[in-house]
Amino acid sequence: MASTTTPPGAQEGGAAPRHRSTTRSLLRLWPYVRPVRARLFTAAAVAVVASCLGLVIPLVLKWMVDGPVAGRDPGGVWLGGALLFALGVAEAGLFGLRRWLVARPLASVEASMRASLYRHLQRLPVSFHDRWASGQLLSRATTDLMLLRMFLAFPLTFLVVNGVTILVGFAILLAQAWTLGLVLLVPAVPLMIFCSLFETRYSSVARTVQDQTGDLTTVVEEGVLGIRIVKGFGRHRSQARAFRALSERVRATELRKARLLATIWALIMTLPELAIGAALVLGAIQVADGDLSAGTLVAFLSTALALRWPVESLGFLLAMSQDSATATDRFFEVMDAIPADATDRGPAAVLPRQRGEGGMRFEGVEFRYDDAPADVPPVLRGVDLHVRPGETMALVGATGSGKTTLTALVPRLHEVTGGRITLDGRDITALPRDELRALVAVAFEEPTLFSATAGENVLMGADGADRAALARALRVAQAEFVHTLPQGTDTEVGEQGLSLSGGQRQRLALARAVVGAPRFLVLDDPLSALDVHTEARVEAALRQVLATTTALVVAHRPSTVLLADRVALLEEGRITAVGTHHQLLRDSAAYRVLMSGQDGGDDHRGGNGEDGP
Repeated sequence: MASTTTPPGAQEGGAAPRHRSTTRSLLRLWPYVRPVRARLFTAAAVAVVASCLGLVIPLVLKWMVDGPVAGRDPGGVWLGGALLFALGVAEAGLFGLRRWLVARPLASVEASMRASLYRHLQRLPVSFHDRWASGQLLSRATTDLMLLRMFLAFPLTFLVVNGVTILVGFAILLAQAWTLGLVLLVPAVPLMIFCSLFETRYSSVARTVQDQTGDLTTVVEEGVLGIRIVKGFGRHRSQARAFRALSERVRATELRKARLLATIWALIMTLPELAIGAALVLGAIQVADGDLSAGTLVAFLSTALALRWPVESLGFLLAMSQDSATATDRFFEVMDAIPADATDRGPAAVLPRQRGEGGMRFEGVEFRYDDAPADVPPVLRGVDLHVRPGETMALVGATGSGKTTLTALVPRLHEVTGGRITLDGRDITALPRDELRALVAVAFEEPTLFSATAGENVLMGADGADRAALARALRVAQAEFVHTLPQGTDTEVGEQGLSLSGGQRQRLALARAVVGAPRFLVLDDPLSALDVHTEARVEAALRQVLATTTALVVAHRPSTVLLADRVALLEEGRITAVGTHHQLLRDSAAYRVLMSGQDGGDDHRGGNGEDGP
């Protein structure tokens, strides 16, 4: 199950990166927004016009009060009413047009970002996925991207619209009565200070809650995928307690967010209201003294009230901007990770092959995990091994000796940190990954199946493989049980293939490895979950495949070792002996101990695992 450790790039406790610029973070969305920029800019322009139309209404009111109303002209009042109605309809229509303009393009932006994220995840090295919790990745692909779509649809537009509206509105206010306009400007300075403090604190809390939500997603995913373990050991109460504790943490952080938002919103609403009240009193005095017309005061106050929403929405828009900037940072934490194929050297040159250079060769191979302490020796140290063309080499060793790590280096699931691996004389780091993966097929001890049909899971092993290849692979892996499933090879095997037994899943994974008739085959103890009778049948069929390919097979039992032409003994990250099974039994005490099952530390069960029909 995935770990719930804090992902790389996230600050301790989920805090936002120090000195992070909200604007700089959001500008990184531009490559995804650029294809729909015309509609977004048009929508923003339409919204600005609609908002400014609302500022025309107070001017019409001024004309009506100082003109038709003061002159007792009913016709002018009706004309003014009709004009106000037309302005209201036009404003509503323009805002509706804005929503129509942004709805479909922004759904496309979200889909494009999600597709880019998924595509990038497929290219990232296995070491990246080892470090990151799956829930953190899921939350970035779902919640964060949905939040960004909402930001682009509403807050981003209205940050521009409300900013323009406030500037135009205050220009109108100062033109009508500059003394009253200055009264309304008084709260601007404290509001800017409060908003700056709010931005700093809110960004930290926003990051924390989004990271905690990712952890919560991981817990839910693990609980669902591990439901058999939870039920089998009666751990549902402890799992529920763990979930409840994490939920409480998310709730507490959300409440902190709500308190911050409530505080800034209260200030943003209170200070302008006090200023409007002061302007009303001062304006009434000026009207009484004859220094200001009643129509001007009405227009001034109407304009000020029209500016209430643009000003009061600043708290909400700032909060959404911070949430979206955090979501953007989280998205690009993944997108900035260097994909595995970024280190490819391009097409490999076909070098003149020296005698004995064919097959699979390990030359001084070393490997150390990225997060390993500096004082810990490498997992693999100076591995030298040659698997000759057409030869099957069994790889044996005690638990922790580095067998699985060594096999993972061949298809470049991990990158060597020293030495090199060649296939038929070509360095694998110089091979394009597509070509490498076409040359090398793998089967792991812990098989992974997808929510697809049995046939589709097998055919993932080779592009263009036909039904004949599928039938041959099923026959080799003794996986013909699929024909007895309700829809045969078209039967859905369920998430991770959990509707099948362990042995059935392992046989399908083996069929996937051999379906493309690969030139090189890497098998990591592929028969560990089979009962002895099924294992014997699989081994008999597998011999035919191994006769036509170059194979490296991790083995723990003598029956699997006997499939190989030669055996390599791996001890503490080094190859210490190579020979036939009988030679090593005669010459290597360590090998004899392994084959007798007396090492006591092996984590592989004896092989009589539950298996289906």
